[in-house]
Amino acid sequence: MLILVRHGQTDANAQGLLLGRADPPLNEFGERQARALAKAFPRPSRIVSSPLARARHTAALLAGAPPGVMDAEDVEVDARWIEMDYGELDGRPATALDEGSWRTWREDPEFVPAGGESLAAVCSRVHEACAELADDAARGDVVVVSHVSPIKAAVTWALGVSHEVGWRMFLGDAAICRIDTSGRVPLLLAFNDPCPFDGGDPADC
Repeated sequence: MLILVRHGQTDANAQGLLLGRADPPLNEFGERQARALAKAFPRPSRIVSSPLARARHTAALLAGAPPGVMDAEDVEVDARWIEMDYGELDGRPATALDEGSWRTWREDPEFVPAGGESLAAVCSRVHEACAELADDAARGDVVVVSHVSPIKAAVTWALGVSHEVGWRMFLGDAAICRIDTSGRVPLLLAFNDPCPFDGGDPADC
C-alpha cells in the first residue's frame, strides 16, 4: 500500500497562509497530530519524506523517533515530494493573488506564479516518484510524508486524470490517503482520512 500523509500543522497552516518552500516547524498541535499518526500506523516497510522540516519531523515521529528529534535514520528524503514552489506568494494569504490570476492558475497547469513552479512540474516529478515506489508498495506499506500539492498530484497519478483535477480536492493537516498499487492499475482506496487522534475527539485533529 502506498500511504500518503500530509505533515502535521504549522502556525502558517493554522493561519491559512500559502506555504510552499518556506520551512516553519510543526507547532505544538502538529506534533500531537504526528504522534497520533505514529500510534495508529503499523510499522511500514519504507518511510519517505519531503526534505522540508515539517515533513521530516512528522516522518521521524512515524519512524519512532523521540519528541524533539527532527530526523530518523529510517526515513528516506526525496526532493520530488517537496511542496510546490509558490515563489513570491509563499507565506502570504490566498487573497494576495487576484481572482483572474487564480482562474488562470486553475485552468492552465503550465501557469507559473512569479518566482514559483507550475502544477505541471509538480505532477511530473511526483508521478515519477510514485511509479518508482509502486512495486515496493505492492508488497508492503510505503509511507510518504509530503504536502498538499504533491499528494494531490499522486492522486491524479492513481486516477489517471488531468493535473487540474487537484484544484477540486481538499486535504487537511495530517490527513491520510491510501493507494493500492498491487493490481493492473493503481486504485485510490482513501482520500483525506482525518488524523486518528488517540483518545480524543476526531474533530480536534
